[in-house]
Amino acid sequence: MLTLSETSLSSSGEAEAGPGTLIMAAGVQDFNRTEFDRLNEIKGHLEIALLEKHFLQEELRKLREETNAEMLRQELDRERQRRMELEQKIQEVLKPRAEEQTAQQPPKGQAQANNGADRRSQGLCARVQKWFSERFGEYVEDFRFQPEESAVETDEPLSARRLTENMRRLKRGAKPVTSFVKNLSALSDWYSVYTSAIAFTVYMNAVWHGWAIPMFLFLAILRLSLNYLIARGWRIQWSIVPEVSEAVEPPKEDLTVSEKFQLVLDVAQKAQNLFGKMADILEKIKNLFMWVQPEITQKLYVALWAAFLASCFLPYRLVGLAVGLYAGIKFFLIDFIFKRCPRLRAKYDTPYIIWKSLPTDPQLKERSSAAVSRRLSGHDKLQTASSRSYVSSAPAGLSKDEDTGRFHGTKKGNFHEIFNLTENERPLAVCENGWRCCLINRDRKMPTDYIRNGVLYVTENYLCFESSKSGSSKRNKVIKLVDITDIQKYKVLSVLPGTGMGIAVSTPSTQKPLVFGAMAHRDEAFETILSQYTKITAAAASGSDS
Repeated sequence: MLTLSETSLSSSGEAEAGPGTLIMAAGVQDFNRTEFDRLNEIKGHLEIALLEKHFLQEELRKLREETNAEMLRQELDRERQRRMELEQKIQEVLKPRAEEQTAQQPPKGQAQANNGADRRSQGLCARVQKWFSERFGEYVEDFRFQPEESAVETDEPLSARRLTENMRRLKRGAKPVTSFVKNLSALSDWYSVYTSAIAFTVYMNAVWHGWAIPMFLFLAILRLSLNYLIARGWRIQWSIVPEVSEAVEPPKEDLTVSEKFQLVLDVAQKAQNLFGKMADILEKIKNLFMWVQPEITQKLYVALWAAFLASCFLPYRLVGLAVGLYAGIKFFLIDFIFKRCPRLRAKYDTPYIIWKSLPTDPQLKERSSAAVSRRLSGHDKLQTASSRSYVSSAPAGLSKDEDTGRFHGTKKGNFHEIFNLTENERPLAVCENGWRCCLINRDRKMPTDYIRNGVLYVTENYLCFESSKSGSSKRNKVIKLVDITDIQKYKVLSVLPGTGMGIAVSTPSTQKPLVFGAMAHRDEAFETILSQYTKITAAAASGSDS
């Protein structure tokens, strides 16, 4: 009896302690799961960094192998072949000489007499040759032809400090040119009335008397003289526009990764704008001479013919006087009036109108694409007019949206054919053109399958990723929205500033979440995917409950 009571008490005690133990075990599991997720995230960051390091090492190894080893091997083979050819030529030359010497060897007495005369002649020739080499040997060596050596310049590695230093050097080097342009613009704008009036009077007087070229040469000599005095320590300021000294920030010794990244972005933006302006100028000049707009190039063509005929039949003094007077009046008077009156300039300033109307290459592409889209829109209107009868006679179960959806396509073909979907699946209106991104599949081990560039689409039931590389459709990715277990905003590299540009999607078929990174419109894509996901899951839940 006592034994039964003790067993009953012990069983009741275990039953009371059971729920507490389960709660503690569940808490430990949740803690382990969160720690496991953190470890997975850190592991993903490390994998991306190691992958980038591996790619850079492979590229560096390939470059070293392609440049140094191949060049040295080719030079060695070339030197060997050249040495063999020289040996063959020496043997060919020495062989007949040895035969001639053995065949034409003179007797002993005659040979001694000849040796004495040869020694005297050789001594005289040696002295003459020595005198000639001492006098003119250095000049002869200067005219010796040598093959040009192609030196391979090694590129410096990317450095934030070096980048800022080069930008400051460029700014300091371009400062004299920019100040000269500012002074010319100030003369034309009559910034200082007395200076512009004196310059206009002196210039017109010099052109009238034919002293324009001596005047410019004298100004160049005067500028060099002033620069010499400034280099000697004199404080001379010869500028119409007063120079404003800019505050120079001292370079920081230690920069964080975010500051370095922001610095690179700032410098890249400045370089982009500078290169864009230079490209616009060069493209406009090219399009002017290539008859891209014939009505503009025709004016230049007529002006060149007029200048050619004037230079042939008119005296140079008269032509120079006319050109100089026109340039002075245009620079000092006409440009001043046009800058103060923009409407007058837009109507009558011919060089300004020609320059503004010249297109760049991106503008030409936009015009051609706009013309193609207009033609396609006209063709689509004809198709819609002809397909109205087909829509009216379509079955009752097929709506107009479903019928037009089958004509939607990507760059490689129809949408439903690319992803092997039904014809009624098409991208939503928000992402009709898709979002450019890169798919990071951390379940793959090969570098070629690890990261893929492409476009992401969202349909009513699917999440579709189209790879940009040409090939089979196996590189594309289709995910059912119902199968998604988790969707979060993701930051691929934590060292970069900002909140990231990625979206992580978890599915049962993948061990690690799929990351769609490098997405410019990340927030818009995330909101669209999340809203469609909640809509689909809510519809599926209501259907299962019913």
